[in-house]
Amino acid sequence: MAQSYLLTKSKYIRGLQCDRALWLDVYNPKLARYTAEQMRRFDHGREFEYAFKDTFPDGIDISAELKRNTDAYPILTAQLLNQEEEVNLFEAGFLYNDVLVLADVVHRRPDGTLDIYEVKSGSTLSETYKRDAALQHYVIAHCWEVNKFCVVYNGMSDKSDLSDRSDNFKVVDLTDELAAQHSEIENNIALMKEILQHGEPATPTGQHCLEPYACPYQHYCAQGIRQMSLF
Repeated sequence: MAQSYLLTKSKYIRGLQCDRALWLDVYNPKLARYTAEQMRRFDHGREFEYAFKDTFPDGIDISAELKRNTDAYPILTAQLLNQEEEVNLFEAGFLYNDVLVLADVVHRRPDGTLDIYEVKSGSTLSETYKRDAALQHYVIAHCWEVNKFCVVYNGMSDKSDLSDRSDNFKVVDLTDELAAQHSEIENNIALMKEILQHGEPATPTGQHCLEPYACPYQHYCAQGIRQMSLF
């Protein structure tokens, strides 16, 4: 059964970095290789995210309910948000324009609007974090009325210490800034859809393989270069 979506947040960010990496992420993700350091960062990011979610003790975790059945995330999310009461959701799913996003924390306010919190473990508010949040705002705002959209990042100089949570979380409201990027995001999505309608791009390796993140497909692309050189 085909998925009801084409892009996700991670695939969109990958596509901004490299069209070939986007294509591989969609059609051949088994080729990805992650270093031990990358896996350590993923683990720390999840730890920081869980710590922030603990400040919402009554939150309903959509991922715990549905596991890998991602097509059902938007359906269950809508059911829970349509109830006329406040509710906190973790990994709430929203689908628009063939893009699925899962929001870290969603708070449904008494007036029915949403407060969104996207959690990042980095110690600075990077442009990549903002692009990530902008896509989420674009999708969610087309599904539901958003009151505010905040990015939460790590305010501690020692990232490994999450025991004292009082100063850990730096919360920045980016609602207006993110809303202003909707046209740009729509154009980016259209370009990515066009890329995915064709065969694997022959994009050469370069500095973009390392920024803003080390691409997990570097070994695959480098192997192709070595084969060409041998020929």
